[in-house]
Amino acid sequence: MTIDAGLPVAVIGAGPVGLAAAAHLVSRGLRPVVFERGDAVGASVRDWGHVRVFSPWRYNVDEAARALLQRAGWRAPDPDHLPTGGEIVRDYLEPLAALPDIAPNLLLGARVTAVTRQGLDKVTSGSRGERPFSVRYVDRGGEERKLSARAVIDASGTWTSPNPLGVDGLPAIGETAAAGRIAYGIPDVTGNARTDYGRKRILVVGSGHSAINVALALLELQEAEPTTQVFWALRRNRIEKLLGGGLNDQLPARGALGLAAKRAIDQGRLEMLAPFAVESVAVRGDSLAVDALLGGSPFSLEVDRIVVATGFRPDLSFLRELRIELDPAVEAPPALSPLIDPNLHSCGTVPPHGIDELAHPEPGFVIVGSKSYGRAPTFLMATGYEQVRSVVAEIAGDHKAAREVHLVLPETGVCSAGPISGTATVSASGGCCGGPAPAEVDACCVADAEAKAEGQAGCGCGDQSAAQQTGRRRAPAEVEP
Repeated sequence: MTIDAGLPVAVIGAGPVGLAAAAHLVSRGLRPVVFERGDAVGASVRDWGHVRVFSPWRYNVDEAARALLQRAGWRAPDPDHLPTGGEIVRDYLEPLAALPDIAPNLLLGARVTAVTRQGLDKVTSGSRGERPFSVRYVDRGGEERKLSARAVIDASGTWTSPNPLGVDGLPAIGETAAAGRIAYGIPDVTGNARTDYGRKRILVVGSGHSAINVALALLELQEAEPTTQVFWALRRNRIEKLLGGGLNDQLPARGALGLAAKRAIDQGRLEMLAPFAVESVAVRGDSLAVDALLGGSPFSLEVDRIVVATGFRPDLSFLRELRIELDPAVEAPPALSPLIDPNLHSCGTVPPHGIDELAHPEPGFVIVGSKSYGRAPTFLMATGYEQVRSVVAEIAGDHKAAREVHLVLPETGVCSAGPISGTATVSASGGCCGGPAPAEVDACCVADAEAKAEGQAGCGCGDQSAAQQTGRRRAPAEVEP
């Protein structure tokens, strides 16, 4: 038996990376079938639709998707505008999903429950690579169905699998029972969830940009409703590491986020708790009683609500019949794991990567997007676009293109920039010039390096327009802020 080349390629997830995969497949004459658990595309992005991403539109659109959209008469948004998640859905994902090459192949309200090889379980080795995949799913009407596919691209993300409150990777004692007063990720505390947080005592747990986003939004709410109290708990005492990093972030809005949080701490508007480990949560009337260790000593706190922004983990449950290989700690492919392991890296550029780093023992199956990072944080949207470009080239048999590098990623850290809070936008610092130049390049900054590569004398550091004209492949947005 050989796999029928006329079978579609299954894409799980209709977020930015999944729809980019569909665009690349269409561009190479292959038919995608895209499974989306939500009733509309970008279900996870809609959940954080109130959050403004770190980079302008010019960096947030996949190139294959752009080409398809422009042929259909799409008018690109202002390239210098920093979009919210809602704007990404409205102005990019929805028009892309509506294209005639994609719309008929999009299954909404379709929850994938299992992927296997047709007629083979995980243990059976004979002729695996010659059998098509069988994708089992439940449609929007609740009916169980299956679809045969020549390859499977899992771009389902991690947004629906947040890490729990417990420091040991498990829910804290009482966390499940208190679920009605605990939010995960980035709730819209100044918008549709305002009544849940205004004039309340709020504990935010987490040390990443999602936690900073929530804390700053709560401070914005505090300005309007001064009795709102904000406690920010870090599991490790790494506030300097979180908010420091020098003026090295090529994403000015992300750098501004850290600087704004630091100012709030200095002003005493945020009460920091670090290192902080929650042991139990109990509902007491209208409040939550939190028992924890603060600096290793017992500590108790009474709050009204808790926001858990401690990252995400991949849902591997529907992949049990496939032969996948993951690093035991990070739960990312073994070749990718050393590049992103938070035990080894705190900031810096992840080298562009593709099919070689993402391949699994199951031929024709690959995980892309934030899920490919396993439990590692700070996945960038443009990283996913490069991943699917490479993966689709491999599926199409263009092995040379699959191993080319089409992306240069930015350094991370904290960049000098204007303040950002709530829905405020940020412009790049005049002296930043896109961030520091790569170490191996004789240039003072990124913009200077790119100008010299194009035969120019340099970028003219200190000039605001030069800083805004940094090369188009830098400063992507985060999928999961």
